[in-house]
Amino acid sequence: MKLRRMISLLMLLCLLGGCAAPSAAPSDEKYDSLIVVGFSQVGAESDWRNANTRSMQQALSAENGFRLIIDDAQQKKERQITAIRNFIHQGVDYIVLAPTTEDGWDTVLAEAKAADIPVIIIDRMIDSSLATGYAGDDLFTCWIGSDFQRQGNAAVQWLEQQFGDQPLRIVHLQGNYGSSAQVGRSASLDAGLARNPNWTLAARDSGDFTQAKGQELVEAYLAQGIDFDVIIAENDNMAYGAIDALKNAGLTPGRDVTIVSFDANRKALEMVMSGEINYDVECNPLHGPRVQAVIEQLERGETPPRFTFVEETAFDAACLTQEIIDSRGY
Repeated sequence: MKLRRMISLLMLLCLLGGCAAPSAAPSDEKYDSLIVVGFSQVGAESDWRNANTRSMQQALSAENGFRLIIDDAQQKKERQITAIRNFIHQGVDYIVLAPTTEDGWDTVLAEAKAADIPVIIIDRMIDSSLATGYAGDDLFTCWIGSDFQRQGNAAVQWLEQQFGDQPLRIVHLQGNYGSSAQVGRSASLDAGLARNPNWTLAARDSGDFTQAKGQELVEAYLAQGIDFDVIIAENDNMAYGAIDALKNAGLTPGRDVTIVSFDANRKALEMVMSGEINYDVECNPLHGPRVQAVIEQLERGETPPRFTFVEETAFDAACLTQEIIDSRGY
């Protein structure tokens, strides 16, 4: 992997200095010994995302033999595509991508493949017409993340167990449209609505996975006089915003309105314990060590699993303990 960076540097020197002798190039043995990883991160829209970034920084540290270059896409796919192309031009050893949405990656990942740079996808999946084959191979080396539809199924099944055939009016706060988390969790609720004719979708909008937008949406529903019994928020930050809106309206979250959320951050679990959130499905953001392990396998010439699904659980007040909360790493 280091050879690609050396060639890139020599080519740059040739362009700038008429192929100056290699001895004229600056040398940094410590830098050259590190595995360089370019990481295109979605943004910093939530506690989950920030924990994910910290995990990558801690695992892919200089002490562990890595140089991590992070580009914050600020929720924009175009910025991610530009970042990946910059990583290719820099000659990084590996590219890690947390994609904003599932589609639209064929061309740029084909460019990474042509440059012989392994791509590791984390968190969200990509949907690519070429992902199953480019010149006989794959556009990404492996993927690490959650089974989002399984998470959604857990939330829907909990509602079915808790309420049976009671009528429910549901507000659904979705994440970024087209992201794997939104697609999978929304599909689960749609299936639940189809098999429970006593359930009604009172309102559904994207809160962009942010606390501010979650609060804004619920405040708007209340102002419009929309009646609802349940809020399903596709991440904890939107649930926090919804809870603030309910409190501001004089309602008691968890009692007047049932709150179902995803992520199970430490703060959210404390709210499960206090009764403000009724059920929280875990989505573990700590992918850094998993990415580190995959890269180390590749460096040894081994073949890591193509798909790695993270083992996760879910919590309500009946199964949650203070010990679990205290051990939470995010």
